[in-house]
Amino acid sequence: MSTETTEAPVTAFLLVKTTPEWLALSVPERIEAFTTQVVPVIEARTTGVRSRFYDTEFYSARVTDIWVWEADDHHAYQLLIDALRETPFWDRYFEVVELLVGTENGYARNYDVAPAATIST
Repeated sequence: MSTETTEAPVTAFLLVKTTPEWLALSVPERIEAFTTQVVPVIEARTTGVRSRFYDTEFYSARVTDIWVWEADDHHAYQLLIDALRETPFWDRYFEVVELLVGTENGYARNYDVAPAATIST
């Protein structure tokens, strides 16, 4: 058994709220803006990151969306945030309400115990 450890992936939950500028765009304009102004910057400046997007405006007035990012390591995550801040996503199309960052089952790795979860990875 190898004693070499690898850094756990970093998971970030970006809790955001749409701005009036974003909502004033039509759906095709939103898709165009996202695919031409946000995604290319992320792809050019980062590697080792993956994302999922959740709509929450049906249940929350404070947060309209949650963008979940998983990065291979802290450096990849930092590059991602730097990239996002250089796009209209950050504070123009969306207000970043909160940013929660963690590692999945970190305590289990630290104490060499099984995760206390209903789904284990």
